[in-house]
Amino acid sequence: MPEKHTAFFYGTLMHPKILQGVIQRQGKDLQICPALLLNEECPAMLPYKKSRMLFSKELKARQRTVRGTLVKGLTDSDMVLLDRFEGKAYTREKALAHPLGPFEPLSSSSSNDVPLDPPPLPPLGELPSPIEAQTYIWAGKMRDIRPDLWEYSDFVRNNAAKWIRDATR
Repeated sequence: MPEKHTAFFYGTLMHPKILQGVIQRQGKDLQICPALLLNEECPAMLPYKKSRMLFSKELKARQRTVRGTLVKGLTDSDMVLLDRFEGKAYTREKALAHPLGPFEPLSSSSSNDVPLDPPPLPPLGELPSPIEAQTYIWAGKMRDIRPDLWEYSDFVRNNAAKWIRDATR
C-alpha cells in the first residue's frame, strides 16, 4: 500500500482551494486541522536561531511560532506536486506540529468558509502533543527575505484570489 504523508503548511498552502489546485485534486480523502510550530518564523519559515538576524529586536515566544494547517493523507504524487510548487527555494524537512483542533475533511472546506482569524492559542505550555509532519523550510538566501511577520488574514483579504487562479492552471 502506498505511503501516506502528513504535512504542515503555512502561507499560501493553508488555503484549501490553493492546496487543491496544487495537488490537482479535491482531496476528498484528506484531513485538515489548524496547527502550530514552535520557534520558527514566517514569511519564509526558518528556525528562529537563523532568522534572528532579520529583526532588530528579540521576538516574544508567540512571535516565534508559525500558525498553519496540518494535512493528513497526502500521497507520494501529492508530495511531488508540492515539491514542484515550492521549488528550489525550499527544502522539505520533518517538523513537529501541534494540532489546534480536530481533523476535518479537506473537502468540507471552501473559499467561503476559510477563517480570516485563526483559533485562539492556548498557553504554549499547554499545547497538545505534536505530530510529526513534512514542511517546507526556506533554503534561499537570507538577503531575499524581508523582516516582516506574515499574517494569513491579510493574505486571504488581499492576495488569495490570485493564488487560487494560478494554482488551478
